[in-house]
Amino acid sequence: MRFLFVHQNMPGQFRHLAAHLARQPAHRVVFLTRRRDIEIEGVTRVSYEPAREPGQNGHHYLFRTENAVLHGQAVARAVSDLIGQGFVPDVIVAHPGWGEALFLKDLLPRTPLVSHCEFFYRAHGADIGFDPDERPDIDVVLRTRVRTAHLLLSLDACDRGWSPTEWQRRVHPAVYHPKIAVIHEGIDTSRLIADPEVRFALPDGTLVGRGDDVVTYCARNLEPYRGFPSLMRAIPKILEARPGARVVVIGGDEISYGSPPPAGGTWRARMLAEVPVDSARVHFLGRVPYDRFVALMSVPAVHVYLTVPFVLSWSMLEAMSLGAAVVGSRTPPVEEVIHDNVNGLLADFFSPDEIAERTVALLADRERRDALAGAGRRTVAARYELRRCLARQLALLESVVNGA
Repeated sequence: MRFLFVHQNMPGQFRHLAAHLARQPAHRVVFLTRRRDIEIEGVTRVSYEPAREPGQNGHHYLFRTENAVLHGQAVARAVSDLIGQGFVPDVIVAHPGWGEALFLKDLLPRTPLVSHCEFFYRAHGADIGFDPDERPDIDVVLRTRVRTAHLLLSLDACDRGWSPTEWQRRVHPAVYHPKIAVIHEGIDTSRLIADPEVRFALPDGTLVGRGDDVVTYCARNLEPYRGFPSLMRAIPKILEARPGARVVVIGGDEISYGSPPPAGGTWRARMLAEVPVDSARVHFLGRVPYDRFVALMSVPAVHVYLTVPFVLSWSMLEAMSLGAAVVGSRTPPVEEVIHDNVNGLLADFFSPDEIAERTVALLADRERRDALAGAGRRTVAARYELRRCLARQLALLESVVNGA
């Protein structure tokens, strides 16, 4: 069979699926992306580039919509070229977030299109307006409605979709729920097993391992969407209660979601100005290679994961697979995975005191910590194990190819 994957940041959520299909000699796999710096064995990468940037003089509600049209147009032209070269896919798997899926069914109306339904923005009930101190003004509400135009058009056009969690499916319009399956991308639990002998070198040369008082936090970037300010405000209380503890933070200084600090600069600089910390006990690693992330997540006594109601990070599930006891925010979709005092602990996203109290409680009670960590590992193995998730993704693709 011939498979076409479309994602501007290859491989994105299709890393495991595309690689698995490419290993089958009977399949041909093409990946259409903006990236030019990545290869997957057996996968043909085709790169595209939008014709231009969105205009600066149009209505600001339409900036993202125009950007989506430009991406969709560029993808349509690239797909048209592929068809002209003799590649007509039997099924297309696309992420609609940047508009790339907008025109695929117009070019290939008889080819099944499966959409990765990661998130659907709404002005109420999710990330926007979650912070009670930052109520959205009318411009934010109206702009959010328009922001979903390309997502809605893509969702209407696709034959089937899938969301990684039930909550992420639920934020999509209810009329489309029947066509959206809940299938996670998958966590490689056979690989992500804690090494009890691992030793991780901190920037100052100190080696830490399992059994040490190590608290970890990980986000693509250090910003409010992932609760970084709450973590920083909790750190002094954690370190005071546990004099031997160290906190290790992974994350860059860019903006993935939300906005930069009002006065400019980075959220890390902003929070360090508010909450000075002992650099001998709090270590900022920036972004790290994946093998370093895995090594670190084999070490922590406690892993803190915080998020507004938004997309669930792989890092939380990977940390659980590696045997970390998690203190997570009491927010969906975290609550879909972690049940308080069963396979982890939950804390109020906005309460540094509760985050610190729950973290310190686990640091002080190894038996309880190990029990929660073991239950967390079993949760990931039972619900998010890669082979099971891949099997469900493949079954979904087979069903649309067969016209189900």
